Amino acid sequence: MSFSDEAVPAPADAPLDDVRDAVATADLPPFDGETPNLAERTGVAEPPADPAPMIVEQGIDARPSAGRPLPRIIAIANQKGGVGKTTTTINVGACLAELGQRTLIVDLDPQGNASTGLGIENRGLETSMYHVLMHEVPLENCIEPTDVKGLFVAPASLDLAGAEIELVPAFSRETRLKRAIDAVIDDFDYVLIDCPPSLGLLTVNGLSAAKEVLVPIQCEYYALEGLGQLLRNVDLVRRNLNPELEVSTIVCVMYDARTKLADQVVSEVRDHFGEKVLRTIVPRSVRLSEAPSFGQPIITFDPRSRGAYAYRDVAKEVHDDSAQRAG
Repeated sequence: MSFSDEAVPAPADAPLDDVRDAVATADLPPFDGETPNLAERTGVAEPPADPAPMIVEQGIDARPSAGRPLPRIIAIANQKGGVGKTTTTINVGACLAELGQRTLIVDLDPQGNASTGLGIENRGLETSMYHVLMHEVPLENCIEPTDVKGLFVAPASLDLAGAEIELVPAFSRETRLKRAIDAVIDDFDYVLIDCPPSLGLLTVNGLSAAKEVLVPIQCEYYALEGLGQLLRNVDLVRRNLNPELEVSTIVCVMYDARTKLADQVVSEVRDHFGEKVLRTIVPRSVRLSEAPSFGQPIITFDPRSRGAYAYRDVAKEVHDDSAQRAG
């Protein structure tokens, strides 16, 4: 496997402090309702007849794209933890590779779950995303193959936990990941970035490097708790650091057909965000929960499970939104 090592010029420093100050002072409405009403929970008003202008202000383009050009760089993010970000990253990546797309997963979470979930032992790594971000080691030196053909991972190590502090005085601290990915992007069709559940420097690097954000939303009571804040954060990064960034895809996960609440969450999200919400809903599945402990995505751990079929459909919907790669 060959990677381009052409140097990419570093962009000027961007005002991260302005972004973080704005987030810190954001006025979010408290949740005290009995139902997960999206307008109340997120602070996003009910959309007008043409929802595009209102939602664009929140960092979402409500109109579907005519086809997004490959390669695509997608950050998987949600301000709330435990909503299936890493599970979605691993399994969408594996299913895209199964469709014949060369896919790279960048693990930006210090816990390294995307790495171990793909069978990569993240202890004692010679090079990891820590070295890429802190010592500007070329990303190609960090990339590891997985057992899925066409799927690669840039693993995280525990050292990455210290990068939040160590990056503070660094030059162009918010765009280091973007420069690293730009040097290898021609070798991949998709780059999926697994972001931590916070607006620290790691997540800002992920959002600065991506062109799109995919948001997994848990079909449960507190699912919408961090959605409004996420949309505000995406909008802040878009205005200050990355004008191309948009929330392109929302996928409902951990769906439990036995509860009315799950249907209610899905209905609220669809009413607000329309065609940005994928048709496929990922069910809650024991097999999906077990697969990471074996270091496998669901399509190899249990290819005939409900979770495997669901994530194949998710990947197909994501890929169907792509235009043919030029050349």
